[in-house]
Amino acid sequence: MITQPFSRRKFLISLPLGASLFYSYSGPGKGDSVISSNGYNWITFYQRAGKVWGQDWDACIQDYARSGLKALEPSIGHVEDLNKLIPALKKYDISLPSIYVGSILHEPKEADLSIQRIIAIADRLILEGTKIIVTNPSPLKNGAPKSDAELACQVEKLNMLGSLLKQKGITLAYHTHDVEFRENAREFHYVLQHTKPENLAFCMDVHWVYRGAGNSEQTVFDILKTYGNRIVALHIRQSRNGIWTETFSGKGDIDYVRFAKELKKQKIKPHLVIEQCLEAKTVQTMDVAQAHAIDLKIVKALFN
Repeated sequence: MITQPFSRRKFLISLPLGASLFYSYSGPGKGDSVISSNGYNWITFYQRAGKVWGQDWDACIQDYARSGLKALEPSIGHVEDLNKLIPALKKYDISLPSIYVGSILHEPKEADLSIQRIIAIADRLILEGTKIIVTNPSPLKNGAPKSDAELACQVEKLNMLGSLLKQKGITLAYHTHDVEFRENAREFHYVLQHTKPENLAFCMDVHWVYRGAGNSEQTVFDILKTYGNRIVALHIRQSRNGIWTETFSGKGDIDYVRFAKELKKQKIKPHLVIEQCLEAKTVQTMDVAQAHAIDLKIVKALFN
């Protein structure tokens, strides 16, 4: 059992240098959708097993392929990270429809550096058929609220980055954790209400919306109703009694059966990304590939 999950932001920091307003996503090949898993799940499972995700990409992606998953959404810090990862993905026939990239966008100089880095990553990804780059602008230290000026800078840079990526055929998608839902979700609403839909889509991390809103399932459905036309991707995770479960299921703290029906009602066809992570109190019964094979089967049946 793990004691303290390695955060996605800490993982990104540790990486070496090296039109309609409705969005829809179709995976490679005859318009069929493809289901991904985020790499962060695998970090938490590997941590529990005393291993390090990414230490040996050939072994890691061979393990990943055992689950039956055919696509991965990795956390990428720099172009060098892709150059190390992609050979293993090609070897095991795993595609890269989307990636997750960290960014600092509330401070002008840091924002320009982030944009330069992400554009370089995008140029490398064009060769791989990647269509979505997900970013979660970094919070201030200790989750302090950003000033109006900092948020204004952040949305300006998101608009700029999204416009540049659009020219390359890639959609920029805004992602949140819980901090953006503090102060009546001030940062969250500000970003989506002050960016152009053609420049910035929404990657809805369903459980972080739930947890950020004080474990409110109703808020999940309110956000879906309000910003559904911006959704291009979903990060999917389930919990029971507030604890992330080892495998995904349609019923739990969040009613994903209802959620899937609402997606169809709104004609939203997002890229689906499994993010069934572990935390300290998650019960251990199986290994990472076994758990994700179950996740894949359930997600495919529920959402497709």
